[in-house]
Formats: sequence, structure tokens, C-alpha cells
Amino acid sequence: MSDPIKHECGVVMIRLRKPLEYYQKKYGTALYGLNKLYLLMEKQHNRGQDGAGVATIKLDVEPGHRYISRHRSNSSKPIKDIFDKINGKFQEIADTQPEKLRDPEWLKANVSFVGELLLGHLRYGTFGGNNIEYCHPFLRQNNWKTRNLVLAGNFNLTNVDELFGLLLNLGQHPKEKSDTVTVLEKIGHFIDVENQELFAKFKKEDRPNKEISGLIGDKMNIPRMLKRASKEFDGGYVMCGLIGHGDAFVLRDPAGIRPCHYYIDDEIVVVASERPAIQTAMNVTLEKVKTLDPGTALVIKKNGDISFDKINPPLPRKECSFERIYFSRGSDADIYKERKKLGKYLVPKVLESVGQDFKNTVFSYIPNTAESSYYGMVAGLNQELTKQQTKKILDLGEAVSEEKLKEIFSINCRAEMVPIKDAKLRTFISQDSGRDDLVAHVYDSVYGVVKRGEDNLVLIDDSIVRGTTLKKSILRIMDRLGPKKIVIVSSAPQIRFPDCYGIDMAKLGDFIAFAAAITLLKESNRHHIITEVYDECIKQLGLPKEEVVNHVKKIYDPFTDEQVSAKISEMLRPTDLNAEVEIIYNSVDNLHKACPEHLGDWYFTGDYPTPGGNAVVNQAFINYVEGRNVRAY
Repeated sequence: MSDPIKHECGVVMIRLRKPLEYYQKKYGTALYGLNKLYLLMEKQHNRGQDGAGVATIKLDVEPGHRYISRHRSNSSKPIKDIFDKINGKFQEIADTQPEKLRDPEWLKANVSFVGELLLGHLRYGTFGGNNIEYCHPFLRQNNWKTRNLVLAGNFNLTNVDELFGLLLNLGQHPKEKSDTVTVLEKIGHFIDVENQELFAKFKKEDRPNKEISGLIGDKMNIPRMLKRASKEFDGGYVMCGLIGHGDAFVLRDPAGIRPCHYYIDDEIVVVASERPAIQTAMNVTLEKVKTLDPGTALVIKKNGDISFDKINPPLPRKECSFERIYFSRGSDADIYKERKKLGKYLVPKVLESVGQDFKNTVFSYIPNTAESSYYGMVAGLNQELTKQQTKKILDLGEAVSEEKLKEIFSINCRAEMVPIKDAKLRTFISQDSGRDDLVAHVYDSVYGVVKRGEDNLVLIDDSIVRGTTLKKSILRIMDRLGPKKIVIVSSAPQIRFPDCYGIDMAKLGDFIAFAAAITLLKESNRHHIITEVYDECIKQLGLPKEEVVNHVKKIYDPFTDEQVSAKISEMLRPTDLNAEVEIIYNSVDNLHKACPEHLGDWYFTGDYPTPGGNAVVNQAFINYVEGRNVRAY
């Protein structure tokens, strides 16, 4: 993706299933859990560049001693910053009392972050600043162990206003209106309810208060609590929670929008956003890493019992397709194959664009996320070239000769590295003109590959959202090579609708596909459609989200995908460019063929997996028409 897009967060949760002494004996360190937490967070660093945080809970700590530790950072290298501070404690011990590092009991009693429950979070902010207060995990504190909650997640909820109102009806006074606060307080409230109900039950049995505290922890019904708390949640989420006495849970949204994977053996439970991170950190095969079902909670009781509980009725599965196209690590075996397929399925359109001219076409990609799709495209091109060469040979019949065969086989797929991405340039110049000139040089090119005035240049990207980088940088840099035609190929379909489930693509006006459709409406004297859609959106304000319909689809209805693509090509081509420019997008059908298990395609189709999505897209359109550059939810 050439345009910078902030996307979703990453989570890690670990539950050690053995005493710390076990890990000391087997692995030579009582810090086994901490080491795995660090590794799992580093292997997911792509999901968090705005901040990070960790928290641990120690089991069975005597009263009067700290049992919850938390540290967060919003530095430029937050993971390093956090673990430098944590490891500093152990380095000090190594320097002064090295024998204590081999004493798990002493470490647990005297050093923070030495515990059996560990939680890590990587923040990639969709909204809000980089203030430390926005960094997970969040902590809800209480003197009763069973009322303490540590929460971190990868989530965006569409109905924050509704949830805020529900909290007010419960008698709460939240400190701010945000999905993180409302989720924390909603879950926290029903933890309190569990405590109150169990306290009343055991009080009727004349149990002493001191005994009741432990009984509440044993009998707390986490699935029931989660059902009560999450019933009104609308959005994409994976929420990880640690309760002070030692219970833990991971809850996934009913449509499976946000990713969640886990691994369990007799030593450890590991949960993470990325499957390959678990594979690498735990050195296990792909088959041993499982995916948490939508609407399900993985619950780990303090005694170590594990259960998988259906919390919310599952919706049609709509795992985010953008995970497969761009966001997730490409080292995942399935994702790598899917990205290659996305590139391969584009071959017919690409060859049509260059007139089947292999001889005079150079194929490359825009670094670095499109590389896997590029390999797929090249493989497909080579297959097609083989077909063409085979036909030519067969057509020769008895006229076949060595000279003619050499001529046929002299043509190959010219796969080359052409664009290269330089290190991020700092823009010291405040004037727009000066800054734009620097931005234009974020990319450079390999010279001498493209034959000036003769060659077509085909570049594949994973997606084209705004097109700003294409227009201001890539097309200009590539034009200097002198190609007669530049073809930009997107492995993703046209991004037409905003996201509201965790990715920073919330404003319709940012999308080049939307801008192209609006331009086409105006050029074809269909202004009335814009007004009609606006009126329909206004009419739906205040309706329950379940009754709202996505009317913004009507903006695109009069035009074919090809017409929109042609207009995008026209809009993104700088006026002073010499080369012809064509922009080609993948189809939604190809996306579904490539990623059949991940059908969350609302970015491209407007088919939102939750009712709140329709409300968000309509509000985004209202904001666009009214000229309000604000978030739609």
C-alpha cells in the first residue's frame, strides 16, 4: 500500500500452567513467560507503532503484596522501551545478587512482572492521539481481587453513544465517551454484578467475609458475565481480560471480523493476533495453532481449567479480507498463498492492457507489501506465456526449425525490480510546494531496465486507497524512465466504503474510488443522486441501527467497475506526465476466490457485517456532503 494507513492493534495473552519452578528447572529461567511475551510482541510489531503495554498478574499472593504490574509506553520504540525498563530490574539483580535469578519463589515475591498471567498489547491508533492514556492494557482497580480487571484488545465499536447511554442508565459516570472506556466499564460492571450475586449467596450460607472472597473467585461465572456485558457490542473485537484473582478470558466478535489465534499445551496457553507469531515463538507447526471461533470466549479459570464458551450467537462469518491483502504478516502460510492468487487472477486484465505484448513490457511491484502478489502475477504471466509459445510452435506444423524455436523462446516475462523505496524522508520545509517535492522522492527507480519510448511498465500494488502517493510520487518517478504506458495494478478491489472496525479509513472523501464516482455523477448530470442519497441518510438518523440501510451504494450503481477505474486513471495522472496511465483493480469475485474463508469485504461492497456499519457509512456520507471533516462514529 503506497498510501500510509493506520490499522488495527495486536494482542498477546499468556497463561503459564505450571509453577514458576517448573520453567526454572526445564528452561533455566523463571522468566519463561516474560521472554515469550516479548518475542510474541516483537513478532507482531507491524501491528503497533503508536504505543504498547504489558501487564502481569501473580497468583496466590499474600495480602499486602503487589500482585498486578503494568507498564505502558508511547515512545518511538515502545516494545523496546517497556522491556528495557522491565529487564533493568533483572539486570540489577544479576549484578548484585545473581543467585536470586535462579530462585523463582524469591523473584515472584520481590520483583514485579514475575507472574503466571501475562498480557501484551500493540497499539496502532485509529483515532486519538499518542497520549499514554490511550495505550492498553487498561486497569480497573479495587481492593477485592475479584473486582480488579486488566483489559486489552483489538477492537472498534460502532455504537459508542448507545453503550455510553447504557452505562448512564446503570448509574455510572464514565470519565470519557470512547469505546475503550465504555468496554472497560461495561465488563467491569458485570464483574461487580457477579461479585454481588455470589457474595449475597454465600452470605446466606453464613460464610465469613474472608472465606467468601476466595469462594467468589472459584465460582465466578465468566461466560455469564461476558454474555451480559457484550450483548449490545456492535463492531469488530478481540478482547483479552485478566481478573485480579487469576481468571482470564479472550472474547471474539460474532462475525469474526478481528483475527484471534491460540495454542495450548500442558505448559502454556498462548493467544495472539497473528498465527505465524505463535508458530515462531512456540516453535510449533501450523496445524497446532487454532483459530478462536466467532462469538466465542476462551476462558481460563484460576485453577487452570480451560473452556470454550459460546457467548453471542455467531453472525455470518466475515473475517476481514484486508488482513489477507495487507495487514497481517505475509509469513503466514495461507496468507502468502492467497496474496499470490490475488496477483495471478489479475493476469488477464494486465495482458489485455498491454496488448499481450510480453516483448515490450516490464513487470514489477511497488515495495514492499505487494511482493507476494507480484510473485503470483509473474507465475500467472509465465503460464500464459507458455500457452502462447506452445500455440506458436503447434501452428508452425512441419515448418518448425531451430531458428524459429529460438525466436519463440527468446521472448520471456521481463520481471524486474523497478521502483525502490528510500528511507523515510523528513520534511523540514513547511511550505506545501517544498514538502510535496520531498514526498515525491520517497520512491526512486532502477535505471536502465525500461526501454525509453518502447516499453510498457506494469506495477502491482496491494491496494490503492487515496492515490496520493501514486500521483505525487510513483507515477512521476516512473515517468522519468520513459515508458510509453504505465499500468498500475491493485491486488485489492476498489475501496469504496469506510471501515469502522479498527482500521483508519473512516472518511468517504479520502477514497479515490468515491471521488471518481462523484465526478462521474456530476459529469453525467446525475447530481440528483447525491441529493437523494443525502436525504435518505438524513431520514435514517435516530433510527435503531438494526433498521438502517446503506444508501451510499447508490452512488456507484450507475457505473461499471471499469468506468470508475477509467475515471480514477484520469484523476490520478499528473497533467504533465508523458506516459499513458491505466489503473486496474481486482474484482470482488477474484477476492472471494483467493480468500474464500475471509469474506469481510465491506470496504469494497458496502456489505457491513454488523448493523452499526450501515449507520456509520450513512453518517460518513452526511459528513462529506456537509463538508465536515470528522469521524462518523
